[in-house]
Amino acid sequence: MIELGIYTFAERTPDPATGLTVDAGRRLRDLMEEIVLADELGLDVFGVGEHHRPDFAVSSPAVVLAAAAARTRRIRLTSAVTVLSSDDPVRVFQDFATVDLLSEGRAEIMAGRGSFIESFPLFGYDLDDYDALFAEKLGLLLALRESERVTWSGRLRAPIDDRGVYPRPEQDPLPVWIAVGGTPGSVARAGTLGLPLAIAIIGGSPARFRPLVDLHRDSARAAGHDPDSIPVGINIHGYVAETSQRAAREFYPPFAHVMTKLGGERGWSPMTPQQYDAMRSPMGALAVGSPEEVAEKILDQHRIFGNRRFLMQMSVGTMPHADVMRSIELYGTRVAPIVRAEVARREESWPTPAGAGH
Repeated sequence: MIELGIYTFAERTPDPATGLTVDAGRRLRDLMEEIVLADELGLDVFGVGEHHRPDFAVSSPAVVLAAAAARTRRIRLTSAVTVLSSDDPVRVFQDFATVDLLSEGRAEIMAGRGSFIESFPLFGYDLDDYDALFAEKLGLLLALRESERVTWSGRLRAPIDDRGVYPRPEQDPLPVWIAVGGTPGSVARAGTLGLPLAIAIIGGSPARFRPLVDLHRDSARAAGHDPDSIPVGINIHGYVAETSQRAAREFYPPFAHVMTKLGGERGWSPMTPQQYDAMRSPMGALAVGSPEEVAEKILDQHRIFGNRRFLMQMSVGTMPHADVMRSIELYGTRVAPIVRAEVARREESWPTPAGAGH
């Protein structure tokens, strides 16, 4: 089985076609419609990211997911990601336990260190503690989900002495995934702790990330966990249209705008049409094309990773809401059936579980 879903950062960058920027309220209302549609189409997961910048509308994923919980019935609701390093694990646990109760057991936390650093000075944290903050707070978060009453002490947060933490979630335990962009230490930590792993692939050949999946499974096995029982997810950028040409044409302007802007902040070269075409090729990281092309890209990555979850970030830069809704519809009605049928066929023919990495 493979879970198929969507994630978003609720971008509000200038529309390349008009130069206009949608206001945050409008973007959040559009986001609710996207989540409801994904639920109605039978997609499995919807993720919402956390950012503290003017070009994204969501700084508190749990608030957005709580609103979505009241309007959906089946789809799982996850952060993508919660920047745990600059948050308080007690509040994170309480927020997502609340979402879990509102959704009748559909909430998840995808915890990460964060690809942006704005939240650290905003909440009074020292960037020199970047790694230590995440490791320590992850330990507390896992202790909170393990027991109703917690005694805990660390170096970077005040201790807790036999205090109860409420409410308790419907799921026991509340799912916690570790999200990474390619740091081996984070991958090994997730495996050692027996936690599911989500790998974000935003460039290069997806095949080069296979060693990270092997490291996760080897680390899990060395710690006494069954690696076949611990899911791995792949998160990539993608977009679906009726034809390959239409998908490429519609997705490029906002995607190139954002990637060039972020590239300027991080020392990358500007996005070019040639780079974009390479990323859309069968060996590239983008799943942008017709339903059949996108399905094949997802299945190619499943061959590489044996992943049990696939999430697609459809709107990297601002796109017309109607185009995003059409892409979600094609994903749910045409891509998902192809992928699910083929993965089911593979699992019937494989002698070992899909998680084993075939």
